[in-house]
Amino acid sequence: MVARGFGFAYPFLSYHLKDLGYSTQAVGQALAVFGIGWLVGQLLTGWAADRLGRRRTLVAAMLTAAVCLPVMAQAHAFAAVCTGALIAGIVYDSPRPVVSVAIADLITDDGQRTAVNGWRHGAVNIGAAITGAAGGLLAEQLGFPALFWFNAAACAACALLARHYLDDDSPAASFPRTSVDRPRLQLAVRDARLWLLWLASVAALTCAASMFTALPMLMEDDGLAADAYGWTQVANAAAVVVFTPLLNPWLRRRCNGPQPSSGLLAVSSLLLGVGMGGAGLADTTVGYSIAVAAAIPGEIVFFIAANDIVTKISPPEARGLYAGIWGSTLAVAVITAPVLSAASLTSGGDSLAALTTLAAGALGAAIGLPLIGLTRRPALGTPRIPAPAAS
Repeated sequence: MVARGFGFAYPFLSYHLKDLGYSTQAVGQALAVFGIGWLVGQLLTGWAADRLGRRRTLVAAMLTAAVCLPVMAQAHAFAAVCTGALIAGIVYDSPRPVVSVAIADLITDDGQRTAVNGWRHGAVNIGAAITGAAGGLLAEQLGFPALFWFNAAACAACALLARHYLDDDSPAASFPRTSVDRPRLQLAVRDARLWLLWLASVAALTCAASMFTALPMLMEDDGLAADAYGWTQVANAAAVVVFTPLLNPWLRRRCNGPQPSSGLLAVSSLLLGVGMGGAGLADTTVGYSIAVAAAIPGEIVFFIAANDIVTKISPPEARGLYAGIWGSTLAVAVITAPVLSAASLTSGGDSLAALTTLAAGALGAAIGLPLIGLTRRPALGTPRIPAPAAS
């Protein structure tokens, strides 16, 4: 909640660059660089969580952000802005894979882990709502550079929390580099379950990412002001607060077993497609708010099911790499969603935008069907890393 509640860097970067006088094209390029960093960062932090340890990786990433963000706030040259955007993108969502594997390490009971991940997802969503509301007020009073300083302070606080509460771990001490890195990568590359999950997640998250990437374009196309978008985010947060405690007990029961929740993943993708597809048919603030709220149950179920699948299919020695590869799907979806919506609006208006979003959700559900069969048995032909000899 701390990391996301003060995570102003990404949502307000475009406003900051516009305030500096950059063109729309330059802003788009900087945001694309940030997205590339986000994608690379998920893979890098996932790998580092296995190689260097959970605590060391999270502390290093958050301290890097704490140093980088204030520097980026003062940068004016475009090369410096893009360099800062790349580094900020790498560390922006670094807590996601690291915290995922830390939870999987700490909590072995499937039901309890599901409940914890449910509340964690709720905290992230509430934090995102706080970002939108507080960021606008702070920027109006203090200016956009101040937002990056607040973001940096929050990252420093996260580093201190991780340093204090996470146990020191060093997988590198148990698994030498020469005997581990290649087998870990082979495990991931050869695991069809992971890549089906990746594809299904990109499709489903393209719908979810529409809430904060494509939705403003749809609302602007209907002539609605910026404050109307703010009300949809209020509806988003309210729906999370209402549905999280209602769905958590049910999800805890459904995920409490050795089998991954692949069926839930397919259903949730379809729910996301229907919910956010409805936004393409709305033309009022109330209509958009209802569509966003309707998509929230699907989003909650999706993230819980996906985390459950990643935890249950990943070998302990490659858990961070698996989480990092899966975490990269959100970065891909954040890039895909606005491109898909813009093309749909240009070619066929709101109706086509609704159909493409629904199609993305249906595609995720369809990809999830063979995943159900594959996750009922171990992947064939995947090498396992031998345990180190006892001293």
